Amino acid sequence: MEHVSTTTLIIILVVMVVVSGYFSASETGMMTLNRYRLRHLSKQGNRAARRVEKLLKRPDQLISLVLIGNNLVNILASALATIVGMRLYGDAGVAIATGVLTFVVLLFAEVLPKTYAALHPERVAFPSSLLLRPLQTIMLPLVWLLNSLSKVLMRMFGIKTNVGISDAVSKEELRTIVNESRSQISRRNQDMLLSVLDLEKVSVDDIMVPRNEIVGIDINDDWKSIIRQLTHSPHGRIVLYRDSLDDSIGMLRLREAYRLMTEKREFNKENLLRAADEIYYIPEGTPLNIQLVKFQRNKKKVGIVVDEYGDIQGLVTVEDILEEIVGDFTTSMSPTLAEEVTPQSDGTVLIEGSANVRELNKAFNWNLPTEGPRTINGMLLEVLEDIPKAGTSLRIESYEVEILDVQDNMIKQVKVRPLKTLRSSTEH
Repeated sequence: MEHVSTTTLIIILVVMVVVSGYFSASETGMMTLNRYRLRHLSKQGNRAARRVEKLLKRPDQLISLVLIGNNLVNILASALATIVGMRLYGDAGVAIATGVLTFVVLLFAEVLPKTYAALHPERVAFPSSLLLRPLQTIMLPLVWLLNSLSKVLMRMFGIKTNVGISDAVSKEELRTIVNESRSQISRRNQDMLLSVLDLEKVSVDDIMVPRNEIVGIDINDDWKSIIRQLTHSPHGRIVLYRDSLDDSIGMLRLREAYRLMTEKREFNKENLLRAADEIYYIPEGTPLNIQLVKFQRNKKKVGIVVDEYGDIQGLVTVEDILEEIVGDFTTSMSPTLAEEVTPQSDGTVLIEGSANVRELNKAFNWNLPTEGPRTINGMLLEVLEDIPKAGTSLRIESYEVEILDVQDNMIKQVKVRPLKTLRSSTEH
């Protein structure tokens, strides 16, 4: 070193600081990359992404490589700084060189490169992989030795080293990703994706058409009455039964009935029954995500929901499940939530007794209980354990409920006031 000029040593020192900054930026850039975007770019054929993906398959080796390079460079820089300091300032140069080098390394080899790499990981990681790949091959023996020693030491302290690292995300993590993707995904698409994730939390009981609303034709009625019901039915499929819905014998597609009507051969009850499909039964409590797959697998579009005793509870169609994802169809014959609720200027909401509790919670961000009955009428009857009179008021969770109309042993309309709204208006 005595034959090397001070100027040359300073130039080498600057190069060492730059190389140290390169290793620091590479480490941060590699570790802060979006793994899913990286995988996407790799599948599209991006060569840089493929190089980085190969490096990240063994993160332990990558970290060891970066740390080895960074520490070797920093130690060499420290030695050169000491020599330069002693040449320029004598014995005091050691302290001066230590202070100056510490500041320079922190600023130019740590803070600046790592900050830039954290903000722009792809700009740093992709180019740096060109050098890291061959370096990994060259220094593989030393990297392997250090990794082996570190694993032995961790085992001595009872730390498991064979724990697999998975890039898979949980459903709650995926939900967070969707919620944080507003700049990339429209609000409507976000709602659809979140609804898909919620399908397993919702069962067929929550969306089925209840038994008392199922449209069917009693095959024992006179023939003129049956024809009239067929021609005036708003539904595409109708349940055929004898005397009672419990004695259901088939599911008739109206399109098939119309085809029979237009044929020259005789159209009678016998031909109508032959045209009906076998009823597809669904156990109550089946999650929607499972039922959607079963509909597809069995090539069915409608099913009858039955309880553990085989009694009919309701009817579910593929369209009902799809509405849970994309929202109500305009062709639906059932009343929409907008038709069943009327927000008032004082913060209260007039609600029909047939309104679905889950849909109300989603629309108004409420927390009405969803365990149990699915409608407002059913929920209130369960709470009161009696059929109330109009004018009855009660509190459920943080909501005041006033029953406005009761007919035919059913609650027809209520007024709901969230207590949070009441408190906030009082405070103001």
